Amino acid sequence: MNTSKSYDANCVSCPRLAKHLKSVRKAYPGYHGLPVAPFGAKKPKLLIVGLAPGMHGANATGRPFTGDHAGILLYKALYKYGFSNQVSAEQPDDGLKLINCRITNAVKCLPPENKPIGEEIQRCNRFLENELASLGKQFVILALGGIAHKAVVKALELKNKDYHFGHAALHNLGSDKWLLDSYHCSRYNTQTRRLSESMFFDIFNKVHELI
Repeated sequence: MNTSKSYDANCVSCPRLAKHLKSVRKAYPGYHGLPVAPFGAKKPKLLIVGLAPGMHGANATGRPFTGDHAGILLYKALYKYGFSNQVSAEQPDDGLKLINCRITNAVKCLPPENKPIGEEIQRCNRFLENELASLGKQFVILALGGIAHKAVVKALELKNKDYHFGHAALHNLGSDKWLLDSYHCSRYNTQTRRLSESMFFDIFNKVHELI
């Protein structure tokens, strides 16, 4: 997949993130420690947008939602609903393939404490804008969490007041194009039961209906 416009492995546009990644590479020399590329189909029917790479997940492995707790429920759902060829994602060489699906993040670099600041989200939005522009004529965008939702709305040059985030909220983008929201499948959300497995599977049932 050509990610030249939706990803830049050498991007250092955000000084705070670049400094943080430099320190992470020093502390964990075996980690990816760079911006994380989108992963999956070139022309997906489903584009999943997360927040940012996790410290010991995508930042370590170089593949979105791979090797950390947040990926457990996501890849289980993707496999259950026919969007992947296996149920788990541990390492980038594990043979996992996505089917009619691609995963990306609103922010491509690991932020300190997993919390990007506003200007970093804004600066990285150009990559998401290019990625959304590359999609086909019919698709579903699944935003995991409020920050991802707002990043998608901005990348589509829409107004936040017209597209409010809420779990299972569905937004018609016209011409068989949809934005669907879900709580993020983070460790915190799943362990506190803010997001249960059945709730997340209901989201994917809706994705199937839309596709």
